[in-house]
Amino acid sequence: MIAVDTPPQPESGAARAPWLAVRPRLVVASAFMLFLELALIRWTGSNIVHLSYFTNFVLLGSFLGIGLGFLRAGRTKRQPYYSPLVLAALVLIVLRFPVTVNREAEGILYFTSLSTSGPPAWAILPVIFVAAAVVLMGPAEMVGRCFTELSRLDAYRYDLIGSLTGIVLFSALSFLSAPPVVWGLIVAVVYGVLLQPRSLSRYVGLVTIPSLVIVGALAFETLTAGALWSPYYKVTSKHFAIGDVPIMDIQVNGIPHQQAIPARNRLEWERQYALPYERTAAGTQGRLDNVLIVGAGSGTDVAIALSKGAKHVDAVEIDPKLRELGFKNHPDRPYSDPRVTTHITDGRAFLERTDGKYDLILFALPDSLTLVSGASSLRLESYLFTEEAMRAARDHLKPGGAFAMYNYYRELWLVDRLASTAQAAFGHKPCVDEVGAGRQAVITAGITPDAQVCPAVWLGASAGTPPPAVDDRPFLYLHGRDIPSIYLIALGLILLVSVLAVRAVAGPFRTMRPYADLFLLGVSFLLLETKNITGFALLFGTTWVVNAVVFAGVLVAVLLAVEVTRRFRTPSLPVMYGILFGGLVLAALVPNAWLLGLPLPLRAVCAVVVAFLPIFAANVVFAKRFNDTADATTAFGANLLGAILGGCLEYLSLVIGYNGLLVVAGLLYLGAFALLPRTSKAVV
Repeated sequence: MIAVDTPPQPESGAARAPWLAVRPRLVVASAFMLFLELALIRWTGSNIVHLSYFTNFVLLGSFLGIGLGFLRAGRTKRQPYYSPLVLAALVLIVLRFPVTVNREAEGILYFTSLSTSGPPAWAILPVIFVAAAVVLMGPAEMVGRCFTELSRLDAYRYDLIGSLTGIVLFSALSFLSAPPVVWGLIVAVVYGVLLQPRSLSRYVGLVTIPSLVIVGALAFETLTAGALWSPYYKVTSKHFAIGDVPIMDIQVNGIPHQQAIPARNRLEWERQYALPYERTAAGTQGRLDNVLIVGAGSGTDVAIALSKGAKHVDAVEIDPKLRELGFKNHPDRPYSDPRVTTHITDGRAFLERTDGKYDLILFALPDSLTLVSGASSLRLESYLFTEEAMRAARDHLKPGGAFAMYNYYRELWLVDRLASTAQAAFGHKPCVDEVGAGRQAVITAGITPDAQVCPAVWLGASAGTPPPAVDDRPFLYLHGRDIPSIYLIALGLILLVSVLAVRAVAGPFRTMRPYADLFLLGVSFLLLETKNITGFALLFGTTWVVNAVVFAGVLVAVLLAVEVTRRFRTPSLPVMYGILFGGLVLAALVPNAWLLGLPLPLRAVCAVVVAFLPIFAANVVFAKRFNDTADATTAFGANLLGAILGGCLEYLSLVIGYNGLLVVAGLLYLGAFALLPRTSKAVV
């Protein structure tokens, strides 16, 4: 039979924007909710450095707030005026107390400033988490009230359309490098449209003034910081000179990142920059016809390659604003040199796509200081330092060519781990040079032993060195195969706060007991989404474009599942669960290495089929089950709250790898099927 939607329930006019019909209001509120979530993740991460390492902290707070908003929607007629008030307070707190942190903590390497400023993690992170939850709870209430006015699947489809709109809008602003004051203006306007107190004084006090504070504070930040907002960072720069040497110092998210210095002076001051050319036969013999530099940044490494005689340089940099600063301001003007070709993309993606061959491939300090998204532990450079990545680099070397990397590694085990990774990829020991303090090291591996020039043989990895990182578990900076205790404590507190908040808003948990299967669907879907985000990052690059396309693709797949469920006869839930499990098995059996070996168009088709088949099946299951619920807002809230547990379980990837998340998701889907009410198993 065709799925039949349940009839709508009327809502009090006091809780709605009278000039917006329910469907446009739902689209606007849903778009606003997702836009605000993305903006919070992006902006707080640029000012609170802890959030670069506590990966999905703001996302988990957002999920809690959205789930609470849905639960609250059916229990109060008051409008959520608290949302703009709390957002204004959060903006002021973050701007007043920006954070830099020490580089070291238990189980974590902080690639940031040496000194500590601002409140400690234990003080600021709870504020961020709670504030994100309360801020997002407001838009979620408005969305939840629209759900009570429409049939189940009709409301869900417009919610998805709104979410897609929010992603497209935020992605467009990222493409245009719009500063946060533009985001704030959009947020202020939507608050003004959706929140309407009955009296002018209440409107001014609860909506207008907080909105002006938000916009004013963000405008002040924009004017005083003078930042360029790339899709990844808040980029600031300053110019000074040491003697007659001009220097451009670049910070990202308030962290010292790189300096644009003339090649001659850089080589004079820091010897390690010359070592890749001295440790390779191609460099010492002047055979640098083609050089690839990954992490080209503002251009100093490119300028050095040119000064060493490179006839052509492919300069790969993921951040367009760093390249823009280098093009305009680097003293040597390397990006204006006709011998240089720039590529704004992810280094691993470039290696997988190019058919070029090189005399030297150089990974030039590509430590990103940021994450692919707020939904995984993956960093922009994670897939560059795996054994598979170094094998890809080896495959693009000419006869006699060499690969090199350098950085301030700070830990002996990290130097040894990278050296042993190079040994595994190239089949022989590399050259390893440690220069100066901070474990500055240069690791060089020729395509054959004769292609490298080592003054002394590397002695091999020290005891306790972790094995090479691999694509399934690309966590270079994690020493052990466990979850650091600081993460476990934070996740435990998140779950405790979530349980207490749900109990306070929704009352006894027995009210959500009928929707335990929907809760588990939320847990498993978040894991499935994380696996897809990281998988597409490997296959197509860790760029913001790929990330946005994957998020949008997930929502399109969900929307398609809803439309199919609304319009056509679909199999019973047991059959759909069978299709879902089949999709999970297929995703587990198809290796990324096989997909990477396909031509790009065919790779895209196969990746979409493998990734989105289980997502489509899972959401047909959800749509059919959701359409059969007695309380739409409680059911939807239970599903969203499940995503919080899913976000916590995502950290299991640090132990079992990303493919292991498919196994965990499969077990959770099995649990959801076991909890499925008997009456629902026959629904078609």
